Amino acid sequence: MVVKRPQVAVAVLVPVLVMFGIGLWGIDRGGMWRDEAVTFQVARRSLPQIWQLLHSVDAVHGLYYLLMHPVLAVHPGEVALRLPSLCAAAATAGLVAALGARLARPRVGLWAGLLYAVTPMAGHFAQEGRSYALVAAGVAASTLLLARAVTADADGDGGGGQGGSGGGGRGGDQEDAPVGRLARHARVVGWCAYGGVVAVTVLLHEFAVLVLIAHAATLALARMPRRVWRDWACAAGAVLLVLLPLALISSGQAEQVAWLRPPGGGTVERLLRSFTGPTMLVLGPYLLLIALALRHPFTPPARRGELSVPTVALPLLLLPPAVLIVVSRHWPLYDDRYVLYALAGAPLLAAAGAERLVLAARRAGLARCETEGLMRGSGGAPDSAPDSDPALVRGVRVPYAATLVGVLAITLAFVSQLPVLREDRDPARRPDNLAVVSAAAAQRMSPGDPVLFLPSLGRRSALAYPKGFQGTRDIALEEPAPVSGTLYGRETGPDELRRRLAGLDRVWVVAEPYALKSAWFPSEPTERVKLTVVGEEFVPRAEFVRKGSILRLYVRRAPTM
Repeated sequence: MVVKRPQVAVAVLVPVLVMFGIGLWGIDRGGMWRDEAVTFQVARRSLPQIWQLLHSVDAVHGLYYLLMHPVLAVHPGEVALRLPSLCAAAATAGLVAALGARLARPRVGLWAGLLYAVTPMAGHFAQEGRSYALVAAGVAASTLLLARAVTADADGDGGGGQGGSGGGGRGGDQEDAPVGRLARHARVVGWCAYGGVVAVTVLLHEFAVLVLIAHAATLALARMPRRVWRDWACAAGAVLLVLLPLALISSGQAEQVAWLRPPGGGTVERLLRSFTGPTMLVLGPYLLLIALALRHPFTPPARRGELSVPTVALPLLLLPPAVLIVVSRHWPLYDDRYVLYALAGAPLLAAAGAERLVLAARRAGLARCETEGLMRGSGGAPDSAPDSDPALVRGVRVPYAATLVGVLAITLAFVSQLPVLREDRDPARRPDNLAVVSAAAAQRMSPGDPVLFLPSLGRRSALAYPKGFQGTRDIALEEPAPVSGTLYGRETGPDELRRRLAGLDRVWVVAEPYALKSAWFPSEPTERVKLTVVGEEFVPRAEFVRKGSILRLYVRRAPTM
């Protein structure tokens, strides 16, 4: 976006810096959790190894792994792992601000961008080594490009086909033809840019395709002409063609989302609090401002075909989560991180509601000033005093005072949510901390000790932090993960595993908590052998328990007489 006014530049830059600062705070929290560990170990493989993996698992994240490959090749570490997400979150805050400034005015953009930056959900995924923050940036960028493409479509209508009626003659045709070609070129470039960004975004995560439903609703609410619909349909069709191969491949890898469950009764409320604020001190005013922005949600724009904040933000906020939740009632696919990109609609609507408050207050102030002026005029008093300008309040211009008041209110919302943001920087807030498991292994295991991972995905701690397991023997492993084209390696068969365990007097087991419960019955024969042999021939001697992982030493049972 070309910034033409200093106010717009400030409105975009300030949220970018604020989001970057919030995301940078505590980004090196001292441990990766399981999903980040997958990114870390897969992106560090060679490109042929990554390509081999995607044929069997994680195709939906393939482009993200390829993008992260050169990042982690420079300096593999937790900060480098999360830095692309941080930059994407900062860019999203700026894009939300740019969208608000384009659809309304710079201060609306500034408020919207800052609201996005201080939302705990945005800060959370700014520190995740996964693709969701990048997807949110792509959706925000595509929405801004949609607004620009619609404008270019309107400006390019009939530019070159109009002759010089009324005396223009042939000379008018020659003069207008280049202008028409330039307008058509701008329109084509605008829609190609829109389609390209959406295509890359859906390749980062295929559920981002739901943004096309939101954008279609935007065009419908704005009563766009048929020409705009035609151009948008061409771009959307190209996106779907790009997505089709990935959708076919990932449908064959549906077991990756088998852990998801149908959304419950509290799903909508939890998502609402994530999008606005977890505390009532923030949630209440936030919802009030959104209600003000939607007081006349379907009022036609000032001119047919014009976009407004509600027509853009409301479909983005509601439709992708609603569609995914409804589908998940029958085919569980919903998780709040999959619709992180819809968050951008909430701050835009809240900022638009705040703008309505400011305009209402200003109209009331103008009416009061006019009334006082009439009263002074009727009494013969002069009404040309310097402080009689209704645009001034004690020497400060109302627009700037209102902007500062809005920024102050957002600062108070940020301060009230500081405890939430601080807690989110604690590694214990994630499902697990693989660094702690590796550190415990380093303290308790000795070189040559046999290790059994139950199930095989428990090996992720050793893959993410191999130093803690250095020198130990992975009893069940047949082929390492990078070579085998799998996430966690290929294990030996059940008979061979029995033979290997038969010669051991002690074995360390790194287990998922559910794997040690009697209700768990694995389908893989090798996993069943692990459970059977360890349970029948060994007894636990020592244990280290950490959220998400259990490290337990087993010793062979004494022979019975």
